[in-house]
Amino acid sequence: MDDAQVRRLRRYASPLATLDPDELDGSDLDAIAGLVGDARAVFLGESMHRVHEFLDVRHRITRFLVERLGFTAVVAESGFAEGRLVDDWIMGRSATPPRDVLQRGVTYHHGKSQEMLDQLAWMRRRNLRATRPVRFFGMDLPASAATARPAVVAALDALDRYDPEYAARVRAHLLPMFDHLPPDDGGLAWAAVAIASYLALEPDARHPLTAAIGELAERIAARRPAILDRAEADGDPDAFEVVDFAVQCAVVARHADAFLAAMVDAPGRRYPPANVRDLAMAESVRWVLGRHDRIVVLAANGHVQRSPFHAPPLVPEPQPTLGQHLARELRGRSVVIGTTYGGGATWLHRPRPDDAPGHSTPFVDDLPEPAPESLDAMLAEATRDPDECLLVDLRGVRGDPILAPRLAATSGTAHGPHLLTSDPASAFDAVVHVGRVSPWHTWIDERGLTP
Repeated sequence: MDDAQVRRLRRYASPLATLDPDELDGSDLDAIAGLVGDARAVFLGESMHRVHEFLDVRHRITRFLVERLGFTAVVAESGFAEGRLVDDWIMGRSATPPRDVLQRGVTYHHGKSQEMLDQLAWMRRRNLRATRPVRFFGMDLPASAATARPAVVAALDALDRYDPEYAARVRAHLLPMFDHLPPDDGGLAWAAVAIASYLALEPDARHPLTAAIGELAERIAARRPAILDRAEADGDPDAFEVVDFAVQCAVVARHADAFLAAMVDAPGRRYPPANVRDLAMAESVRWVLGRHDRIVVLAANGHVQRSPFHAPPLVPEPQPTLGQHLARELRGRSVVIGTTYGGGATWLHRPRPDDAPGHSTPFVDDLPEPAPESLDAMLAEATRDPDECLLVDLRGVRGDPILAPRLAATSGTAHGPHLLTSDPASAFDAVVHVGRVSPWHTWIDERGLTP
């Protein structure tokens, strides 16, 4: 872009004075109120996980949405079943040490950082004094998408109380089918070996597992009215919430099993992939929207974008996303805000030859400059110094006769050395561009272990 185009682009950009979530003056975020309007759902994306600045951005914007615009639920790219542990903690129903909550209640290891602890601690503090608490929900497959077991166990909490005879059957018949899972779950790469253990099952072990999970999901939903009648007769005030959550856990368990079963069929598949994981997340978001008027959804750009997820060579075929699943039903009532960056460094991990199965070693790697065709590169041209952060209204840019062709020429967002291909003009309503990014503040040590 020439200087005139840069000046024009900055008309649609609001510089962020700080990324610090504790900054009390939020006037630099006022543009978000105009972006959001009366939307029921705001999707906040991050182009890479485990990045300090992206975590602070989403924390700061979430605070603004909750405190200024009345949002009452935070929905994260984390296991739906496990999310109840986090919600209990922020609601003051649990005295579990916070790091234990983050260890067990936030999947993909996303909770093992000071940034995530700070956000949840703020939610807990706020709920102690707020008349309208803010709730936390996961939306993803359980156990970092490695097994349905945590969702089955969570559903059992309701069955033990309201359908104990069937709960006994699940414990005796279904839970032993997960004995293939590796017992050492302390490594960063446990999900990989857990998935491998599922793929190694013979059909006469996999198919009964699928059937038993399907039976659980159907039975608990079909028995729901009878269970609630019984609980209400006993004067149980928590019955509706407990049973409602258990029914959705069983649905998520079925999605998890289907997600893994699709991997078995993948080598011989001659038809496009279905991306069960994003379907599961979309259904969990619908479930939360049935209980809250305004929600914040936190996930990767590749999930929240309103265009197919495609990242050759890692993901060679376009796949439907969470954002696509919800775009039509939320038409005009949702806002998608992605993130881009200009450079910096990121935290990664990779198994070494001497690492035990399921374990992996962390390292920090410098990021290459974003590809010239990326939205990141376009917005980097508009920053006045390498550390500047901008909130850019892409709706204004795509309606500008001078800038629209430049935006249309972009073909995705950067993800390390890869380009996540998309049409950014339709994928996102706005973007927070961070000049330089840095690794998250994690307590995972140099061996890949959590002290």
